[in-house]
Amino acid sequence: MSKNILVLAGSPRLQGNSDLLADSFIEGARLNGNSVTKINVAKYNIKGCVDCQYCFSHEGKCVQRDGMDEIYPLLEKADVLVFATPVYFFGFSAQLKTVIDRFYAKALVGHNISQCALLAAGADLAETRVFEPIVAAYRAISGYLKWEDIGIVTVGGVTAKGEVCATDGLARARGLGAGIS
Repeated sequence: MSKNILVLAGSPRLQGNSDLLADSFIEGARLNGNSVTKINVAKYNIKGCVDCQYCFSHEGKCVQRDGMDEIYPLLEKADVLVFATPVYFFGFSAQLKTVIDRFYAKALVGHNISQCALLAAGADLAETRVFEPIVAAYRAISGYLKWEDIGIVTVGGVTAKGEVCATDGLARARGLGAGIS
């Protein structure tokens, strides 16, 4: 049975290395007839959560009217959520982290998402352990929301646009996507 997959691309640098990972993942996921939507969150004006608790008394509706108004309906339809991000200072990009923080609005009503994956690219080499904090944050998020982790692809040593093409990262991302059915 095909799945509805939402890819949240967090890079402010369009067509950068994490975007290329996302595109390869999408290519693989579509091989099995999955429906895939990619949202480049950097294109949206999204404010951070203000912890006003409005959502708790209004069935998960956020008080803020911004770019999340377009993303929430896509989250509601998704079976699988994929985070694609560059690693900035050991974590998600600020643009993607802001979206993740706004998941708070749905904390009481829950999400339809049952599975998730992480695609991350960074300038430091993987051996430097630079990916450990972002992987830990991803696992904490997926565990808290009770989403099954279906895979993590990290690629280190990539800085300039397109450097990920000289690694096995695109093939691993495509393979991860192709495994979803």
